[in-house]
Amino acid sequence: MSSRLLRLSAAPATLAVLLLAACSQPSVPAQATRPTISDEQMLASIRAAGDKEKSAIDVNPLRDPGVAALQDAAEGDLRTGKYQDAATKLDQALKISPDSPDLLQDRAELAIRLKDYGNAEKLAHRSWELGPRLGPLCARNWQTIVELRQRADDQAGAASASKWVSQCHVEGLQRY
Repeated sequence: MSSRLLRLSAAPATLAVLLLAACSQPSVPAQATRPTISDEQMLASIRAAGDKEKSAIDVNPLRDPGVAALQDAAEGDLRTGKYQDAATKLDQALKISPDSPDLLQDRAELAIRLKDYGNAEKLAHRSWELGPRLGPLCARNWQTIVELRQRADDQAGAASASKWVSQCHVEGLQRY
């Protein structure tokens, strides 16, 4: 009977040691968690993708004066950090010109600032569907999708979108 009593009294101590050991082990390896980049870093990467393609091909349609005024006002709001006001102005511009690829991409980038990531991806994809599918706007569209897929931890989606970014590139003519 005393050996049984000894085994029963040792059980809580053993359980306590096992629980403490479990608590000391990290549940997720350090390399498995990747740091989330900031919205500013995402936007810088998106702009860089577009800037890289500027020398090859750039399609700039004529702008409606009303749309241009709203875009300029939205740009002013962006510079002063009034992101919601800028979004309102771009939404008004999209009512005038709903199929404008550059407006859709600008609104997608603004949606990132507003942390509306799902809408940002939809807007970027719609911009690509309506846009030239080459050059700076195309690169910005797909880089937006790359950044948002990475943010959602969808590495396969990010890799696929990254391939599309490279397809936006067009070699310039060799001039001698």
